[in-house]
Amino acid sequence: MALKTTTIGAFPKPDFVHLPDWFGATDGPDMAAPTARWASALAAMGEDAEAILQRGTHLAVRAQVDAGIDIPTDGEIRRENYVHYHCRHLHGFDFEDLTEASLRNGAFSALLPTVRGPISVREQFLVRDWQVAQAATGRPVKLTLPGPLTVCDTVADAYYGDPRSMGRALAEALNVEVLSLAEAGCRHIQIDEPLFARKPADAIAYGMDNLERAFHNCPARVTRTMHMCCGYPDRLDNPEYPKADPRAYFELADAVDASSIQAVSLEDAHRPNDLSLLERFGRTQVILGVVGVASSRVETVEEVSSRLTQALAHIEADRLLAGPDCGLGYLGADLAVRKLTVMVEAARSV
Repeated sequence: MALKTTTIGAFPKPDFVHLPDWFGATDGPDMAAPTARWASALAAMGEDAEAILQRGTHLAVRAQVDAGIDIPTDGEIRRENYVHYHCRHLHGFDFEDLTEASLRNGAFSALLPTVRGPISVREQFLVRDWQVAQAATGRPVKLTLPGPLTVCDTVADAYYGDPRSMGRALAEALNVEVLSLAEAGCRHIQIDEPLFARKPADAIAYGMDNLERAFHNCPARVTRTMHMCCGYPDRLDNPEYPKADPRAYFELADAVDASSIQAVSLEDAHRPNDLSLLERFGRTQVILGVVGVASSRVETVEEVSSRLTQALAHIEADRLLAGPDCGLGYLGADLAVRKLTVMVEAARSV
């Protein structure tokens, strides 16, 4: 049996989807401009906006499926970034008066939406996003949400004054979407927590509790997945982008494996791990990042299959999946598909 394959989140937007995102920035992730322009750009698409977004989503899903991916995502075509898009649908967030703040342990700074009141659900939207994507394929489409700890590091807080409390409120709002997705029939729900690797002490102290709260009462038919990369690249072909401490995965592994999380996504292509790490996950599935999202170089089938073979010395085949390190937005559609095709061929050959 071949190893299963999946993607993590973003897929390059088609040229006809005129929504801003941070992937076009040349000096690092630009959150301020896409965040400020997203609503006006959507309005400029006019009455055809929904049809355009549905077409773009279908193309992104079909590109993944045609490359052979078993569990594609919706490609996040509607999103300016994976955090702020979700926050737009919550009470408590101010997207007009942005606040400058440092993010990712000082990796970069940005103008951010600001929490100025209690966080709660304003309107539900992810069931629609999933249904649009799922209509493009018979394979199960995975939907992604930003995790509480990561949201706290990607917005400015002028209300709670405590990331633990704000994270709890966010988790309760996320849980509404999780349960609605499950009821609608979504079988794979992923919550993205790259901040776990940046702040493992906070992740263990309260981040994991809030992640569990976000998945509370999620039925057994749904695979609970978390994504935990070491930090998104600031641009393509910059190998020196500051990453999380490589020891963080080892610090977090036991807590993840003891949780209700059923699958965890780990970065390995940009910065390979000591694969004994996989032995720390005694029950959890591991999605191992085996193609880079920050490099324009296309890996060879032999390179990827070799890494997967090495991983299988430390984890059973039925608990190992192949994936990219993170979202594919920087690559462009052609390059993304080439990398995914290599990954699928390698996974089938192991």
